[in-house]
Amino acid sequence: MNRREFTFGAAVAGLPGLLALPAHAQNSKGYVELSQRAPIDAPEGQVEVIEFFSYGCVHCMNFEPIFSAWKKSAPKNVAVRREHVGFQSSFEPLQRIYYALDALGEVDKVHAKVFAALQKERKRVDRPDVLFPWIAEQGVDRAKFEQAYKSFGVASKVRRAVQLQEAYKVEGTPALGIAGRYYTDGSLAGGFERMLQVTNQLVKQST
Repeated sequence: MNRREFTFGAAVAGLPGLLALPAHAQNSKGYVELSQRAPIDAPEGQVEVIEFFSYGCVHCMNFEPIFSAWKKSAPKNVAVRREHVGFQSSFEPLQRIYYALDALGEVDKVHAKVFAALQKERKRVDRPDVLFPWIAEQGVDRAKFEQAYKSFGVASKVRRAVQLQEAYKVEGTPALGIAGRYYTDGSLAGGFERMLQVTNQLVKQST
């Protein structure tokens, strides 16, 4: 999904972010180095890798199983996490879903199901009246989820995600930020597998 070309009028069934468009042009390195370092949260001695994604991005849905497998096999000195982008204010409901699930420790169980509900089943999970009953159907405590979804903590994470996407100059999803210094996406690297190969290379040189 390309932030510059995103419009709701072009989105499928009016759902937020349902576009899959190229971002950067591929380059020989497969990544760009930031002119100014992005903030990192990983402990000293850890190399931070951030996946920037959106539940409304079809490429992100297709990348998810590939990234999850890579995440499980990542070296112990790699701190991996996800950030849900907020290219427009209308992305916030989807961002809140992810950060509420994260706060409750339910990402592993429900993350892929959110993609499927929004993109395949066309459920308007960006609307609380649809989302909260659906969440309960997934075996998540509805009351706790609602509380987290509406919380100040989740709102803070939404704002933090936007700050990070701007620091990494994210132009499309899925994308990866490495060590606060490097940025790659499928267009730059020439595909998902190559993007992860580039990430492995950057992790090694950042160690």
